[in-house]
Amino acid sequence: MKIADDILNKIGIKPGDRIRVYRDDCVFEGIILPRTEYDDLDIIVLKLDNGYNIGVSINKVKKIEVIEKGSFKEAYEIQESPKDERGDIAFIGTGGTIASYVDYKTGAVHSKMTVEALLDTYKPLREMGKIRIRQAMSKFSENMTPNDWIKIAEYVREEFNNGVKGVVVLHGTDTMSYTSAALSFLLDNLPGPVTLVGAQRSSDRPSTDAYLNVICASKVAKESDIGEVVVTMHATISDDYCYVHRGVKVRKMHSSRRDAFKSINVPPIAKVTPKKIEYLSEYRKASVGPIRLTGGFHENVGLVFYYPGLKADILSKLYDIFDGIVIAGTGLGHVHEDLIPIIKRATDEGKPTVITTQCLYGRVNLFVYSTGRRLLKAGVIPGEDMLPEVAYVKLMWVMNKTRDLEKIRELMLMNFRGEISERRVAHELP
Repeated sequence: MKIADDILNKIGIKPGDRIRVYRDDCVFEGIILPRTEYDDLDIIVLKLDNGYNIGVSINKVKKIEVIEKGSFKEAYEIQESPKDERGDIAFIGTGGTIASYVDYKTGAVHSKMTVEALLDTYKPLREMGKIRIRQAMSKFSENMTPNDWIKIAEYVREEFNNGVKGVVVLHGTDTMSYTSAALSFLLDNLPGPVTLVGAQRSSDRPSTDAYLNVICASKVAKESDIGEVVVTMHATISDDYCYVHRGVKVRKMHSSRRDAFKSINVPPIAKVTPKKIEYLSEYRKASVGPIRLTGGFHENVGLVFYYPGLKADILSKLYDIFDGIVIAGTGLGHVHEDLIPIIKRATDEGKPTVITTQCLYGRVNLFVYSTGRRLLKAGVIPGEDMLPEVAYVKLMWVMNKTRDLEKIRELMLMNFRGEISERRVAHELP
């Protein structure tokens, strides 16, 4: 068996070089990627222009040509642009599947790649102007905390103060909707778009969705006049276009499909391809700045999924722990009638309860049934058509501003970032 690295070294080929590989049956052209400890020794890995990675056995290669010399930064060291270096787009890395590689011995995915290592192989980005790169953290999104949301928001503020047109936040998909909601409430007076982007499949997999997602998100950051926090992800299972979703109206609706993210109760803001942005609905336009950070989060808030059989004493103990609770109720926003006295007691103690619906599509209406009317008398705050996780993040944000129950009610019912639909919009279910 021939060793790929030995042959490449003899002819002076290094990671980052664009090469053309000839076999008897076909020809491949792409950027050669650095070897990981898990790769077979006879395999060279190329990043094709369409974003896919392929492995080619050196034993089947007839000829190799160097098309263009390049470079590839070490993938597992944190590197970022100097803070005084200006750019058109800023990329903020946080980790997640989009910045991961597969350990082929165990099958596990590790969040280790930095933004710079990931973007080195994305040729279309070279045509989008100067890119600034920041590495905020490197973690899977299930490990995110409210403090991380604040840290990301501070990075975003720094980048806009540095003069960038837009910011792309690379993020894991599992809790992306929590972070997009958090950034939506934290960031005010945005002078450009902030788009979160991720991948359902790691960037070294042939079926990765990272490439199209990143290119489309970059186009949104560079060319759109959106002044909101949004999420840009695959719209279909194919590599054809992405949707731009409002940050407080988006949810991951499938565990593994590439089109997992959907706008809930509203249409997407835009449809985007690497060549074009087509706006589909109204959105907040970019302001002249300056960008503002609007507080933080009171973390001692709970999110409870109501289920048949939830005992009153369990809910009572949760109120003993939390200063406020969001309940994802059934249907129009209901829970078992035995729980209503517990909610009333919490209200009397100054602890707010927000009711949302598990249905996701549609909105809470507590006037239809007697259960809803009793909940209103017990002091619950109707969550309108807010997603449970959005109401949860919003309640933390509101309770960081005030602990007065009536003021909390007032603020929760105010529409700050489009989290509450002002009117019913016709849409298709997924």
